[in-house]
This record gives sequence, structure tokens and C-alpha cells, in this order.
Amino acid sequence: MGTAIAGAVAALRRGGVIAYPTEAVWGLGCDPFNESAVRRIFALKQRPAGVGVILIAADFAQVEPFLGDCPMPAIARAQATWPGPNTWIFPRSKRVPAWIVGEHAGIAVRVTAHPIAAAVCRGFGSAIISTSANVHGQPPARSAEAVRLAFGDQLDDIVDGELGGLERPTAIRDAVSGETVRH
Repeated sequence: MGTAIAGAVAALRRGGVIAYPTEAVWGLGCDPFNESAVRRIFALKQRPAGVGVILIAADFAQVEPFLGDCPMPAIARAQATWPGPNTWIFPRSKRVPAWIVGEHAGIAVRVTAHPIAAAVCRGFGSAIISTSANVHGQPPARSAEAVRLAFGDQLDDIVDGELGGLERPTAIRDAVSGETVRH
């Protein structure tokens, strides 16, 4: 594990909030089971908590504990697109805290193909929160400098790196129905 990744993982383990590049935009992340860290992300973004957040992971094994009962065709549909820039909403496990999903019945998850985001998840040993690095209503950050301008020294770590080349945030689809929720 590189020094930058190790620093981000240490910050996550301390309950911190980090920023890192993803497929299309910079993300803010934290330990999904640390309620105060998740609430801190909502405060930083000035975003209502009821909207919920996405989890990203390095592999399917990291998202599986968050999933509730789900038909095998839905799992196969998502797995056929991972790792990659595809976010899927699944029924959630009973162990998923309300602060992750907000007012939603399901949970949005992605197995990322971005090498830095995946390395952070691998180092942390679990899926992490992933939400765009921006103040609510503002365009998402597309560089580390934009993250620093938006959040100053309010973050615990920023993992430098390049975006994955997508022009817009990942599409979000319902895993059971296959319907697109966000293009």
C-alpha cells in the first residue's frame, strides 16, 4: 500500500473524511458505520441527510454484506458491469444504518474500477461512502485543487490522482428492475 493510500486509510480508521478521485468526479468518503463521519460529510456538503449516499468498493465481497434479499438475476446484472462506472440500487440488509440510505428503501453501491478509489477500499478492508466532493447545488470538483478550494482544511486527507475519464457522474440503476434512476 502506497504512502498516500495508507494516509487515507488511517484517516478513515480515525473517523475522518477524505477526498479522492473517482471515475468522473472527486468524491468525499468515510467509514459508512461511523455515524458522526457520515453526518460530517452532509454538513460539509450542506446537503440534507435524507437523500442518502452511495457506497463504493474494491470488489463484490465488500458490498455483499450491505445487500438484503435480492434475486440472483439482479446480482448477475450488476456483476456483469463491475468493476466499472455503474452504480446499482439493491434492497438493503437490515445491518445498513439509516444514516447511509436516508429516506430510501434500497442501497446504492458500486464496485469501482478507479485504481485509487479501489486501493483505498482495499486498504480500508470495506466499502466506503462515496459522494461527490462539492457543496450541495454546486458542480462536483474535478481536481484536487477544486476540492481544496471548496473545503479548505476541513478534510482529514486528500488523495491526489487523476479522474477516470468519464464526463459525468456514473449512471444509477435499480438492480431488480434494471430501470435507470440517474443517467
